[in-house]
Amino acid sequence: MTDDEIRDLLLRTRRIAVVGASDRPGRPSFGVFGFLRDRGYDAVPVNPTLAGRPVQGVASVAALKDAAPLDMVDIFRRSEDAGAVVDEAIALGAKTVWMQLGVVDEAAAGRARAAGLAVVMDRCPAIEWRRLGLPDRIATSR
Repeated sequence: MTDDEIRDLLLRTRRIAVVGASDRPGRPSFGVFGFLRDRGYDAVPVNPTLAGRPVQGVASVAALKDAAPLDMVDIFRRSEDAGAVVDEAIALGAKTVWMQLGVVDEAAAGRARAAGLAVVMDRCPAIEWRRLGLPDRIATSR
Protein backbone atom coordinates (compact mmCIF):
# COMPACT_ATOMS: atom_id res chain seq x y z
CA MET A 1 0.00 0.00 0.00
CA THR A 2 1.10 3.56 -0.60
CA ASP A 3 1.64 6.03 2.23
CA ASP A 4 -1.57 7.84 1.24
CA GLU A 5 -3.55 4.58 1.36
CA ILE A 6 -2.17 3.67 4.79
CA ARG A 7 -2.82 7.19 6.09
CA ASP A 8 -6.42 7.06 4.86
CA LEU A 9 -6.94 3.59 6.27
CA LEU A 10 -5.63 4.57 9.71
CA LEU A 11 -7.70 7.75 9.82
CA ARG A 12 -11.01 6.20 8.71
CA THR A 13 -10.78 3.06 10.85
CA ARG A 14 -12.69 3.12 14.15
CA ARG A 15 -13.03 -0.40 15.60
CA ILE A 16 -10.05 -2.75 15.70
CA ALA A 17 -9.77 -6.31 16.98
CA VAL A 18 -6.23 -7.06 18.15
CA VAL A 19 -5.86 -10.82 17.73
CA GLY A 20 -3.19 -12.16 20.03
CA ALA A 21 -3.37 -9.22 22.43
CA SER A 22 -1.41 -9.80 25.62
CA ASP A 23 -1.85 -8.63 29.19
CA ARG A 24 1.94 -8.71 29.67
CA PRO A 25 3.50 -5.23 29.40
CA GLY A 26 6.68 -6.52 27.77
CA ARG A 27 4.86 -7.96 24.77
CA PRO A 28 4.61 -5.95 21.53
CA SER A 29 0.87 -6.66 21.29
CA PHE A 30 0.36 -5.04 24.72
CA GLY A 31 2.16 -1.87 23.59
CA VAL A 32 0.39 -1.64 20.24
CA PHE A 33 -2.99 -2.26 21.88
CA GLY A 34 -2.36 0.64 24.27
CA PHE A 35 -1.11 2.82 21.41
CA LEU A 36 -4.31 2.21 19.45
CA ARG A 37 -6.52 2.93 22.47
CA ASP A 38 -4.55 6.11 23.21
CA ARG A 39 -5.17 7.27 19.64
CA GLY A 40 -8.93 6.98 20.10
CA TYR A 41 -9.65 3.63 18.48
CA ASP A 42 -12.28 1.30 19.88
CA ALA A 43 -9.82 -1.57 20.23
CA VAL A 44 -10.84 -5.01 21.48
CA PRO A 45 -8.32 -7.61 22.70
CA VAL A 46 -8.92 -11.09 21.24
CA ASN A 47 -7.18 -13.92 23.04
CA PRO A 48 -8.87 -17.17 24.11
CA THR A 49 -6.51 -17.66 27.06
CA LEU A 50 -7.46 -14.22 28.45
CA ALA A 51 -11.19 -14.29 27.67
CA GLY A 52 -13.05 -12.08 30.11
CA ARG A 53 -9.87 -10.74 31.70
CA PRO A 54 -8.91 -7.12 31.09
CA VAL A 55 -6.11 -5.92 28.89
CA GLN A 56 -5.43 -2.31 29.79
CA GLY A 57 -8.93 -1.99 31.21
CA VAL A 58 -10.75 -3.59 28.26
CA ALA A 59 -12.33 -7.04 28.66
CA SER A 60 -10.79 -9.63 26.36
CA VAL A 61 -12.92 -11.79 24.13
CA ALA A 62 -12.20 -15.39 23.19
CA ALA A 63 -12.92 -15.22 19.48
CA LEU A 64 -12.88 -12.70 16.69
CA LYS A 65 -16.64 -13.10 16.19
CA ASP A 66 -17.12 -11.80 19.74
CA ALA A 67 -15.49 -8.50 18.75
CA ALA A 68 -17.64 -7.86 15.65
CA PRO A 69 -18.59 -5.62 13.94
CA LEU A 70 -15.07 -4.62 12.93
CA ASP A 71 -13.29 -2.20 10.68
CA MET A 72 -9.84 -3.75 11.09
CA VAL A 73 -8.35 -6.99 12.35
CA ASP A 74 -4.77 -6.52 13.60
CA ILE A 75 -3.04 -9.90 13.69
CA PHE A 76 -0.34 -10.74 16.24
CA ARG A 77 -0.02 -14.42 15.36
CA ARG A 78 2.56 -16.59 13.64
CA SER A 79 2.45 -16.42 9.87
CA GLU A 80 1.23 -20.01 9.66
CA ASP A 81 -1.74 -19.12 11.90
CA ALA A 82 -2.65 -15.86 10.18
CA GLY A 83 -4.65 -17.42 7.33
CA ALA A 84 -7.40 -18.72 9.59
CA VAL A 85 -7.74 -15.29 11.20
CA VAL A 86 -7.88 -13.63 7.79
CA ASP A 87 -10.59 -16.05 6.66
CA GLU A 88 -12.64 -15.26 9.76
CA ALA A 89 -12.16 -11.52 9.20
CA ILE A 90 -13.47 -11.94 5.66
CA ALA A 91 -16.49 -13.92 6.90
CA LEU A 92 -17.25 -11.26 9.54
CA GLY A 93 -17.18 -8.42 7.03
CA ALA A 94 -14.08 -6.60 8.29
CA LYS A 95 -12.78 -3.90 5.97
CA THR A 96 -9.06 -4.40 6.64
CA VAL A 97 -6.65 -7.08 7.77
CA TRP A 98 -3.35 -5.88 9.16
CA MET A 99 -0.63 -8.46 9.69
CA GLN A 100 2.01 -7.28 12.12
CA LEU A 101 5.77 -7.16 11.64
CA GLY A 102 7.04 -10.58 10.66
CA VAL A 103 3.55 -11.90 9.85
CA VAL A 104 3.37 -12.77 6.16
CA ASP A 105 0.83 -14.98 4.41
CA GLU A 106 0.57 -14.14 0.72
CA ALA A 107 -2.22 -16.67 0.08
CA ALA A 108 -4.36 -15.23 2.89
CA ALA A 109 -3.64 -11.71 1.69
CA GLY A 110 -4.80 -12.72 -1.79
CA ARG A 111 -8.04 -14.15 -0.41
CA ALA A 112 -8.66 -10.97 1.56
CA ARG A 113 -8.02 -8.72 -1.44
CA ALA A 114 -10.26 -10.89 -3.61
CA ALA A 115 -13.01 -10.40 -1.01
CA GLY A 116 -12.55 -6.62 -1.16
CA LEU A 117 -10.55 -6.08 2.04
CA ALA A 118 -7.57 -3.78 2.33
CA VAL A 119 -4.45 -5.71 3.34
CA VAL A 120 -1.36 -4.50 5.15
CA MET A 121 1.32 -7.07 5.82
CA ASP A 122 4.59 -7.13 7.76
CA ARG A 123 4.01 -3.65 9.20
CA CYS A 124 2.95 -2.16 12.51
CA PRO A 125 0.23 0.50 12.78
CA ALA A 126 2.06 2.24 15.64
CA ILE A 127 5.23 2.54 13.54
CA GLU A 128 3.28 3.66 10.49
CA TRP A 129 1.31 6.21 12.55
CA ARG A 130 4.53 7.84 13.76
CA ARG A 131 6.30 7.56 10.42
CA LEU A 132 3.41 9.29 8.66
CA GLY A 133 3.19 12.03 11.31
CA LEU A 134 -0.49 11.42 12.03
CA PRO A 135 -2.33 13.44 14.71
CA ASP A 136 -2.34 12.51 18.41
CA ARG A 137 -5.87 11.14 18.11
CA ILE A 138 -8.25 10.16 15.35
CA ALA A 139 -11.29 12.32 14.74
CA THR A 140 -14.30 10.78 16.44
CA SER A 141 -16.88 11.63 13.78
CA ARG A 142 -17.13 9.75 10.50
